[in-house]
Amino acid sequence: MNTAVVAESVNATTEAPVAKVTAIAQGSTAAAAEKPKAPAQPGRPFSLRPFFLKVLPPLFGVFFLIVVWEIVAARNSGIPSPLTTWKAALELFADPFYDNGPNDQGIGWNVLASLKRVGLGFGMAALVGIPLGFIIGRFSFFSGMFNPIISLLKPVSPLAWLPIGLLVFKAADPAAIWAIFICSIWPMIINTAVGVQRVPQDYMNVARVLNLSEWKIVTKILFPSVLPYMLTGVRLAIGTAWLVIVAAEMLTGGVGIGFWVWDEWNNLNVPHIIIAIVVIGVVGLILEQMLVGIARAFTYEEVKS
Repeated sequence: MNTAVVAESVNATTEAPVAKVTAIAQGSTAAAAEKPKAPAQPGRPFSLRPFFLKVLPPLFGVFFLIVVWEIVAARNSGIPSPLTTWKAALELFADPFYDNGPNDQGIGWNVLASLKRVGLGFGMAALVGIPLGFIIGRFSFFSGMFNPIISLLKPVSPLAWLPIGLLVFKAADPAAIWAIFICSIWPMIINTAVGVQRVPQDYMNVARVLNLSEWKIVTKILFPSVLPYMLTGVRLAIGTAWLVIVAAEMLTGGVGIGFWVWDEWNNLNVPHIIIAIVVIGVVGLILEQMLVGIARAFTYEEVKS
């Protein structure tokens, strides 16, 4: 057979399947191109339901409170109506920082004076209570030593310590700070100690194997583990401190929101008393939310408000 004829036969045999495959591929591509596209899935419609579920319940709660307040005010002439209290609030907050002397100052100065006392007493309680909580939780000897004292003194009302403060400090202002210190220190000590005691023993075993110093054990192992417990104690302490300062200032006098409430009661100015109650609640809520934000920033756990 001629060599040229053989070559043509081989080429024809080889090119036929390739051409067939190419035709099939082109046909599939054309069919795919001609195939109608599936309709796009419609996106989720925008819904205001989550927004309303978040906003409406608090609004209904406030509305319910105002309605109950209006009913009580209608039945008791001594209780001012919400409208009367609102008008008094507009006048009061028109100039909250006026100063006509030590016994006649705006509500803004009184709130700031109370916050200053709370800050001092609370800060000293943190400086003493948190390290003491670490010591009690870390060493069983100190735990056995201080636990009976804490169990004995913790149930005592902070106001019961106020006369002791007046006796020791001979002045109302440090006596009120002393009462804040006493009421704030117990939650910090207890929560910090519980946090230290709940640190997994495996962590301490690793520290012992690595021969870590006590300072490194505290800073590298205990502190990160105890931080959620410690911040919980701080939150409880600030709430208690803000409660106690109002009562303490009613007894000691001077400038402060507690004394302002008592002074308005002596003047029979009930709308101002109700305004002060709302202000006290708002300030306490702000303080707690600030600490919740700090807790969320420094811990991995979700902090419940």
